[in-house]
Amino acid sequence: MNNRLHFLDNLKVALTFLVIAHHAGQPYGGSNGFWYFQGREAIDLGAFFSVNAGFFMSLFFLISAYFFPASFNRKGPARFLKDWVKRLGLPLLFGFFVIMPLLMYAYYLNFRSYGIVTFWDYYLKVYFGLGGKPHGWTGPSWPDMQFGHLWFIEHLLVYVFLYTGIRKVLRRETAGISVKKPLGQGGIIAFGFLVATATFLIRLHYPIDKWVGFLGIIQTEFAHVPQYAAFFTAGIIAYHRQWLQTLSRTVGTIWLIVGVVLAACRYAGWIRFNSQSGYSWNSLAYSFYETFLCIGLSLGLIFLFREVGNKTFRWTEILSKNAFTVYVLHVPVVVCLQYAFNNIVLPVVAKLLLVSAWGIVLTFALSHLIHLASSRFRNLKKEENLPL
Repeated sequence: MNNRLHFLDNLKVALTFLVIAHHAGQPYGGSNGFWYFQGREAIDLGAFFSVNAGFFMSLFFLISAYFFPASFNRKGPARFLKDWVKRLGLPLLFGFFVIMPLLMYAYYLNFRSYGIVTFWDYYLKVYFGLGGKPHGWTGPSWPDMQFGHLWFIEHLLVYVFLYTGIRKVLRRETAGISVKKPLGQGGIIAFGFLVATATFLIRLHYPIDKWVGFLGIIQTEFAHVPQYAAFFTAGIIAYHRQWLQTLSRTVGTIWLIVGVVLAACRYAGWIRFNSQSGYSWNSLAYSFYETFLCIGLSLGLIFLFREVGNKTFRWTEILSKNAFTVYVLHVPVVVCLQYAFNNIVLPVVAKLLLVSAWGIVLTFALSHLIHLASSRFRNLKKEENLPL
């Protein structure tokens, strides 16, 4: 287990590209959901959004969880918790107190009709809600404070605490044991039925895209929590049973085909459910469709990248090291590009492609510069502490 799984690094980078493209399409896709910039024209990107939402964050949770056991075994509970709280907590706080207020302030000035206010007035009175809710408030919530796309980091931090607590209860010596046990079709199907059923039950009360502040602060879309929690747990078990290395060609190929076919059906318009929540056959069917889409694409992509993408080069190492920072920073970069292209006469598809491409390039470049500056700063600090 000491050999680095380069295919997971490469898969993580590909998923990060997809996340950027997903957010680049928000104002152009006709979803009518909240976004920090509102486009004037739209095309139908419903299939693109729903397929992405059906699998890519669950796969992120699985990949993240896969590395938890080895890190915990190596560091112990105290250092493991300290390192993860620092790694996740600092960007989460930066996002909450800096990135999100700036994005929401730009939205307030450009897409609300409450008049011009200074940033500091907005910051205190609207973002934190200290000035009272304006008459006819347009939302999406009051006050404006939010974690936005950083909800994933917030949830991952919750899982860090839960995992640390469970490992301490189970004791490190027994919980860290790994036994090679290949993943079988029966187990995958049973897992799918359990997750789909839990998803259907949750969606009786929490439809897709309904976000709530769980415990007052944890930004949560409960409709997908069964998938996220299940895939995070699967990532832990996958490490101990070496599922990713032992995934057979037959199992991997079958589930890759399943995932691609289910996605293609959605793109072709053959999968259209009028209701994705509540007590209905449509909601039940969609819960099973989305769950097995998620399983198919997740297992299929893991298999595909293991077979053809288990290589590393200098540029892939750089991209992989920057993927987390890119996730933190990509939304403000993408939104700036959406504003920049707003008054340029171009087809909507061209704007989508340009914002996606430049969003990827600029965010990775910005992240790389930050990493270089950080590395240089650390080296200078070390030199200062060297004895004369």
